[in-house]
This record gives sequence, C-alpha cells and structure tokens, in this order.
Amino acid sequence: MKRSQEQIREIASWREDLVKQISSHTKSIEILEQRLAVLDSMLKESSFTIASSIEKKQNLPEKQIPVPKKSIPITNGNDGKIIANAFVTPEQVEIILENDMVITADVPPFKSFFIDRIIGEMKRKDLLDAENGKIQQNSIIDYVINKNGSDIREIIIKNYKEKERVNEIINTAGWSLTRMLENIKK
Repeated sequence: MKRSQEQIREIASWREDLVKQISSHTKSIEILEQRLAVLDSMLKESSFTIASSIEKKQNLPEKQIPVPKKSIPITNGNDGKIIANAFVTPEQVEIILENDMVITADVPPFKSFFIDRIIGEMKRKDLLDAENGKIQQNSIIDYVINKNGSDIREIIIKNYKEKERVNEIINTAGWSLTRMLENIKK
C-alpha cells in the first residue's frame, strides 16, 4: 500500500515524538535508578549494626544517642544533575542546595508553588488539626529559609510528621528548583 506525502510526514512526526518520549523516559529512569541506589545504600547501612556499637549505645542514656540523618539527592529533572540534598530526621527535612546553585527566593515558582501551595496547604491542615485538638500547637509544620545574601542556601521544614509529606516535600522541591533554574536561564 503506497502512502501519501502527508501520511509519511505524519508518520515521521509520530516517530520523532516517540524518540523524544523514549529519551525523556530514559532520563527519568536513570534518575530513579540513582535514587534507588542511594536508598539501597542507606538501607544497607542501617540494616547492619556492629556489636561493639550496640554495647556503647546501651551505656548511653536514650536522649544522647545520635540519630543519623538520611541524605537524599535532589536532581534537576532536565539533566539529572544534583542540585540539592535533602537530609531527613524524625523532626525535620533540611534541603541544602549545592554550592554552585545560585537561586533567589523571588524566582518563580518557589513562593507561589513550593511555599504557598505545598507547605502552605500542609500548614492549613495542621492548623485545623490543632484547632480540633488532634495535634499540639507547637507541632504545626513550619519552615525556615536560610540565605547567603539573597541566594537560597537551605530550606528547613520542621514538624513534617508524616512520611508521605517527606516524599511530597522532596519531590516538589526538586520540581520547583528545576523550574526556577529554567526561569533564570530565560
């Protein structure tokens, strides 16, 4: 069956779209594999405890036992480059930008999306829960932005409470930082 020039152009266009999608998904898979490797490494480290360290911990009062921070790389969604690292403890999530990242808080969508929509919505839910007596007032989610001049260096989210929130915070921080870098280049 012979195809018309229009059909051939359309088929070529479909092929080009598929190649772009495969490339995009390949990058996404690579990023996911990197994150999986980091998580596997963290699990491996925390799964094995040297007997001598157990004895030392047993001699310390509970409050003196240090809680290790879990580090999760946050990558640029476009090129997979690490742009920040998230350190998770039971109390807070610290997002520390790489030293070469020069981003100010006024670049969109930092405030409008990440702070107002994501963290703000979590805070509104916590305020409602505090009003209804489900949580204490001092356990409402909050954040601190540490800067060097006008450049963001660190974002600390305190009282995240739920594991699902950690995932949402890290994922949306990565998305927001990627968009911010794109907006800076424009």
